[in-house]
Amino acid sequence: MIPASFDYVAPTSLADAISALADAGEDAKIIAGGQSLMPVLRLRLNSPSTLVDLGRIEELRGVRDDGESIVVGAMTTHHNVMNDALVVEHAALLAEATQTVADPQIRHRGTFGGSLAHADPAGDLGAAALALDAKLTIAGPNGQRTIGAEEFFTDFFTTALEPDEILVHVRIPKHTGWTAHYEKFHRVAQSWSMIAVAATLDVDGGVIRNAAVALTNMGAVPVRARTVEQALVGQSADTDVIRAAAEHAAEGTDPLSDPNADAEYRTHLAKVLTRRAVVTAAGV
Repeated sequence: MIPASFDYVAPTSLADAISALADAGEDAKIIAGGQSLMPVLRLRLNSPSTLVDLGRIEELRGVRDDGESIVVGAMTTHHNVMNDALVVEHAALLAEATQTVADPQIRHRGTFGGSLAHADPAGDLGAAALALDAKLTIAGPNGQRTIGAEEFFTDFFTTALEPDEILVHVRIPKHTGWTAHYEKFHRVAQSWSMIAVAATLDVDGGVIRNAAVALTNMGAVPVRARTVEQALVGQSADTDVIRAAAEHAAEGTDPLSDPNADAEYRTHLAKVLTRRAVVTAAGV
């Protein structure tokens, strides 16, 4: 199908983009890489009055070192995120998860911030951001504000972003030296996660000093597997400990039943994939 008609604006600064959103009203939509929005427009599932294209705003791109954190611009492409030396060194989990996003063509066009703002419960980067305790900076007519990843995702395809706000960048505390793995289960025909697990560990002398585990597509939003983390911290990094901890993976989740899998199967997968993700991250 052909999208409904709309006005198009391509500002070159964040300030101009915020002004363009305010001028266009609540029917406006932001387009970043367009890899999620364009199919929606073609199917006329959304018919915005105006598209505000962020593609020319250079201040929203790139990764920089900021002391105890790294800062990832919202318009940084998946390809650049997964290959950035700072991300690989200080947020290995994000690099791991980003490598599983769709295919190379989409990774060259799609953006980190666009994926987070789209808030698809099957999207891969929300769980990674959650596990890494990311903080998201948002700009709007009233200035900037920063919220944690746990507060950013609010429901299916819904975030804390107001209609006149733009995601600017994501600040990720450095997890230097932490090992990581993103374990994903998906249908062969497409790469959307049926279930996935983001795990990153701080292991010292064979003991798990810190652990962060988050789940993809086990509810309306990404969720931290807090009980799993608690069962791992302070324990030896061995398979028996990890297997026992992984049995708690589905606690506090609300998996859906759909044509791909029912809730019971998703609960089973959460346990299996959590064990695999943590075992791989621990290197045992």
